[in-house]
Amino acid sequence: GRAGLSRTEPRARDGRSGEEEEEEEEGGYQLYPGHIPTRPLQKALLAAGSAVMALYDPYRHDMVAVLGETTGCLALPNLRDKMKHHPEGYRILQERPRIRLSTLDMARLRGLPDGSLGREYVRFLEDNKVSPDTRMPPKFVDDEELAYVIQRYREAHDLMHTLLGMPTNMLGEVVVKWFEAIQTGLPMCVLGAAFGPVRLSVRKLQVLATELVPWAIRSGRNASCILNVYYEQRWEQPVESLREEIGIFPPP
Repeated sequence: GRAGLSRTEPRARDGRSGEEEEEEEEGGYQLYPGHIPTRPLQKALLAAGSAVMALYDPYRHDMVAVLGETTGCLALPNLRDKMKHHPEGYRILQERPRIRLSTLDMARLRGLPDGSLGREYVRFLEDNKVSPDTRMPPKFVDDEELAYVIQRYREAHDLMHTLLGMPTNMLGEVVVKWFEAIQTGLPMCVLGAAFGPVRLSVRKLQVLATELVPWAIRSGRNASCILNVYYEQRWEQPVESLREEIGIFPPP
């Protein structure tokens, strides 16, 4: 009698629908809104394809995002552990703050004194015509907590530009990627730091090699983990003071 049972009968006893079972067989359950479960081979194919597209067009933020998620299996747990073992970082993991227009009081930040983190951050957004809302939510990270870690890194990226004093042109992005590569160990950052300069002019390459990259590497090594700063509670702090606290050397 047991041999004649269909495969769906035992599954019905577990309280799982056919769609849920199919999802499990395809790679796992959805762990957070927007999560797409993937197997190792699928991740490898996504990583390869996104790497090619990101190198061809570094401003394809969607491809850069996919590359970061599919290659961060070692770096993300390391960043999460650094946050867990730091009082401020641990609180960030517990409270899960988000840096978005819906969570920012832009009028208040504009009214802060020049040189404060909040005022300079808003100035950076407005001067470069960028928005924190353009940061894509994670999809391919198969751990809910690690998904938040990479989301936090993305939303803090513009704050890295602000602290490092770098614009959003290719030269500025490469410098920030060198700093982030040292800080995070994310292969995406390493790739951007290594291959981003191919589009720069000879003059900019010279400035990059002699001044900016050495400074970014020294700052990245000297600085404490950039994800252990609760930036939303530091808006009034002067940028120079926060640089000194973190360990970022003044920009050349």
